[in-house]
Amino acid sequence: MIEPANSREFVDNAAALVEAARRAGADAADAVVVRSRSTGVSVRLGKVEATESSESDDFSLRVFVGRKVASISATAGSDPKILAERAVAMARVSPDDAFEGLADPANLVRDIRDLDLFDPTVVAAARLTEDALAAEAAALGVEGITNSGGASASAGLGGMVLVTSGGFVGHYMGSRFSRSVSAIAGTGTAMERDYDFSSRQHFDALEDPAAIGRSAAARAVKRLGARQAKTGVVNVVYDPRVARGIASHLSSAINGASVARKTSFLKDRMGQKILADSINVMDDPLRIRGSSSRPFDGEGIEGQALTMVENGVLKHWFLSTSTAKELGLSTNGRGVRSGSTVVPSSSNFAIEPGDETPEALIRAVGNGFYVTELFGQGVDMITGQYSRGASGYWIENGELAYPVSEVTLASNLKDMFLNMVAANDIDRNFGVASPTLLIEGMTLAGK
Repeated sequence: MIEPANSREFVDNAAALVEAARRAGADAADAVVVRSRSTGVSVRLGKVEATESSESDDFSLRVFVGRKVASISATAGSDPKILAERAVAMARVSPDDAFEGLADPANLVRDIRDLDLFDPTVVAAARLTEDALAAEAAALGVEGITNSGGASASAGLGGMVLVTSGGFVGHYMGSRFSRSVSAIAGTGTAMERDYDFSSRQHFDALEDPAAIGRSAAARAVKRLGARQAKTGVVNVVYDPRVARGIASHLSSAINGASVARKTSFLKDRMGQKILADSINVMDDPLRIRGSSSRPFDGEGIEGQALTMVENGVLKHWFLSTSTAKELGLSTNGRGVRSGSTVVPSSSNFAIEPGDETPEALIRAVGNGFYVTELFGQGVDMITGQYSRGASGYWIENGELAYPVSEVTLASNLKDMFLNMVAANDIDRNFGVASPTLLIEGMTLAGK
């Protein structure tokens, strides 16, 4: 995948928008180009179902007139003068906003780091098709697999150009390659489905298609014969796939925007214990080849690695410039573009691994529930109430005994966080990462 050669052109176009805004009467302005390219192939039962390709370059201009702000979207061929005049006119009739504004020029990054986020490998549609078919064929070749849910392979890139009237000019690109397959085992009402996938920024780091297919098939076959478990209070072990969801809930709860809106159940907990003593949580936007790495944020600031939670104690919110002002704090370089606005967000966010192996955690549980899949949206981020449909495996005498389905897990995230133990396994190839997690004392509703 060859990086488009017109990066300089986009920088020039963004700079022209900013200059036009200043001439139209804006006190400050910034312009952003969000770029994306993707090609994907999906197959099922040995036949290609779809081949898709997309390209977009989305321009936006944000202008400030006093305490008033307005934003406008554009295309590459738009006239900068007309857009700027329209944006400034919109700003002049907008209400005052005490918090919006450009980042302090003193905080802008001067030397933009190379985080090795872009792989120029060209992957033709024929190769994507070959990989998807290979993954599906491997899954169908496993005993017990009766059907395919399909397979896919894709290649894409994304990036951002940012120019501000405060003196920042920067751009970066990142690539993304993926393979996935879904396998079905059993027949009739006893059918079970599972999947596997690999997603990386560099093509040569992808897992082998056949290995992905065999893994998806093995997962599906293992789920055959699922039954319900008895209702009661149980200790629950979250597989890393679903443990990442727990990490996502934590990330959302410590987002400064949620704190400012008072929509987080942790809004008053800064400096207090919110997790078990043994838990540390990191966020690092500068990780080399990180899935969510960025050399600068949506305002031109280089965010540093932060220990968000240290030995269970909350140390930081995710903050952009405007959110930080609203909370009486300083930005920590976590602003990202959401359309034409800037909002705080995590980068490479991880619940750090502990000392015990997953197997040791399972043995320590004795009898309990090992979760591999969750269903529904039953999480209230204002109160922390948690209720999700779940499936997985019953733990009996410290071993995975039999598959379980059609149960519900319930608790409150406040209690779950305080009763959490992290295993020593972690896959950092995700923007939100977590090891296997043991959470004690959850309510399971079954038969």
